[in-house]
Amino acid sequence: MLDQFLFKKIDNAQLIVFRVFYGLLVSAECYGAIATGWVRRTLVEPQFTFSFIGFEWLQPLPGNGMYIYFAVMGTLGLLIAFGYKYRFGALAFAILWSGVYLMQKTSYNNHYYLLMLLAYIMAFLPANRDASLDVKLSPKLRSQTMFNGVRWIIILQLFIVYTYASVAKLYADWLDFSMIEVLMSSKKDYYVIGDLLQQKWVHKIIAVFGICFDLLIVPALLWKPTRKIAFVLSIFFHLFNSIVFQIGIFPYLSLAFIVFFFEPQTIRNIFLRTKKIIPETKIIIPKNKNVILTVLGIYFLFQLVLPLRHHFFKDDVLWTEEGHRLSWRMMLRSRSGSITFRVVNTETKDTTLINLNDYLTKKQQRRVACYPDFIWQFAQYLKKEYAQKGENVQVFAKNKVRVNQAPRRELIDPNVDLANVPWKHFAHNDWILPSTKE
Repeated sequence: MLDQFLFKKIDNAQLIVFRVFYGLLVSAECYGAIATGWVRRTLVEPQFTFSFIGFEWLQPLPGNGMYIYFAVMGTLGLLIAFGYKYRFGALAFAILWSGVYLMQKTSYNNHYYLLMLLAYIMAFLPANRDASLDVKLSPKLRSQTMFNGVRWIIILQLFIVYTYASVAKLYADWLDFSMIEVLMSSKKDYYVIGDLLQQKWVHKIIAVFGICFDLLIVPALLWKPTRKIAFVLSIFFHLFNSIVFQIGIFPYLSLAFIVFFFEPQTIRNIFLRTKKIIPETKIIIPKNKNVILTVLGIYFLFQLVLPLRHHFFKDDVLWTEEGHRLSWRMMLRSRSGSITFRVVNTETKDTTLINLNDYLTKKQQRRVACYPDFIWQFAQYLKKEYAQKGENVQVFAKNKVRVNQAPRRELIDPNVDLANVPWKHFAHNDWILPSTKE
C-alpha cells in the first residue's frame, strides 16, 4: 500500500514550477542581503560572530569575502531557477547557506532554518527534468513525471512546521493577547496601518487567526472544497507578514509552496503553458527503495522529535531559551535586558569591567544582554582574549531580563564563573536562575 502511494508516477509540473520560484527567491534573498546592508551589519562589521555553539571555528571571511560569498549564493540561485548544472547548484547553495546559518545567530530566524532544510531536500529531488537548460543540453534527461512521494516530502515538511508553530502559540501570553501587543507596539509608526495595529480588537483577531491558520492551512489546501478559500487566506496572511514583520523571502516562499497543493494539470496549464495531459503511470519500485524509505524515516522522525526537546529540560523555555531554536517557535517572545561583565585575574585578583562597545555591535549587545547562550559564548570569548595576553581569568555576569511584559529579573547567577563552566547541549544549565522565585 505504501509502495503504491509513494512510488506512483505523477505529473512533475508542481516540482518544476516550484524550482523556478525557489531559485529566484533564494537569489533575491542573497543579492538583497548585500544591497540592504544585511551582510555588512551582520557579517562584516562585527569583530566576531555568535555562531551556533560547537561551530565557533566557522567565522565570516575577511575583507570583502562575505560579499563575494553571498554573490556566489545568489548566482547559484539563478542556476537553480534556470535548471543549469542543477545538482551542483542546489547542493552548493545548501552547503553555503548552512555555513551562513551556523556562523551567526544574532539575526536568527526560523525561516533561515527552514530554507536550510529545503535546500538539502531540493538538492536531491529531480527538479531539473523539464523546462531546464540541463534538459536542453542533454535531452535524454527529460521527464514529465516524478514519484508521488516527492510531492509529499514537501507537504509533510510544511505540515510539521505549521503544526508545531500553531501548538507553540497555545500559551498564556499569546492567549491573553499580550504578546501580540508587544509585537505590534514597534509598528505604531507604520504608514496608514500603524494606529490600526495598536487596537485591542485587532490583537485578538491576529492571535486567533495565527493559531487557526497554522493549524489548518495544510489540511485546507489538501482538501479540494476548501482549497481556493485557503489559497486566498494564504495570500492575505503571508502578505500581511511581509508588510508588517518584513521577514524577507519567507512569505513569498510560503506562497510558492502552494503549487504542490493544486492539481498538476492546473499548474502545467498556468505556468508551463501547455495543455498536454500527463497521465499517471504504473508504479515503479526503485532498486534502492529500502534506502530511500530508511533515510526519509530517520529524517522525519528527527523533525518530529527535535522541536519537543525543550519539554525535557528543566524550567520554562521562554525563560531559559534552552530548546527554543530549531523548534518552529515563531514570534512567541520578546526579550530585553541589561548586563555587565566582570573579568577577574585569577593570580592578581585585579578586576576589569568590560565595555561592550569595545567588542560588540549594538545588535549583538542586545542579544548578549538577555540570551543565556550569548552570555556564555561572550564569556568564552573574553577568556580567550585575555589568554592571548598571558592572563588566566574568571568571567562573571550580572544582568536582568524582561520576557514579554513580565517584570525584569535576574537571569544569570552572578557568582558563577562563566569562563570555566561547560555548555550543556542536552541538559539544563544550572547557572541560569529559575524563572520563578522559590
